[in-house]
Amino acid sequence: MPLTLTSSAFAPMGPIPSRYTCDESDISPPLEWAGVPKQAKSLALIVDDPDAPDPAAPTMRYVHWVLYNIPPETRGLPEGAGKANLPEAAREGVNDFKRSGYGGPCPPIGRHRYVFTLYALDKSFNDAGAVSKSELEAAMKTHVIEKAELIGTYARAR
Repeated sequence: MPLTLTSSAFAPMGPIPSRYTCDESDISPPLEWAGVPKQAKSLALIVDDPDAPDPAAPTMRYVHWVLYNIPPETRGLPEGAGKANLPEAAREGVNDFKRSGYGGPCPPIGRHRYVFTLYALDKSFNDAGAVSKSELEAAMKTHVIEKAELIGTYARAR
């Protein structure tokens, strides 16, 4: 069974409810996954926006959440996941809001895509603290067994 990533809050390529954005509660949506490979030692999750700052002329991937060392037996994250309710071994990296934790969609213009990528890794990492997306990607580069994506969209009401 391949690795899959879903959310009960939105369908693939569907709109992310405003509850999970800067316009309301700014909490992470619930996430569920299945098909974690038996040889996985940890999971990592990166959420980013490939349409920043303008979907008509994107110039960067804006990072909204970085998680690593999620135990492989974990099957999802609850709504509003954060320091208080993450699995004990899991660590949060730093996002492009310059803080750890989840930062919800907050596009300045147009409808953006938000890519939730779950990685099954053949190792766990020492607690490196609030690493950036690029630091985590460099560390896990040769350790990815499988990955799954879930994409949601969001446009702010004007």
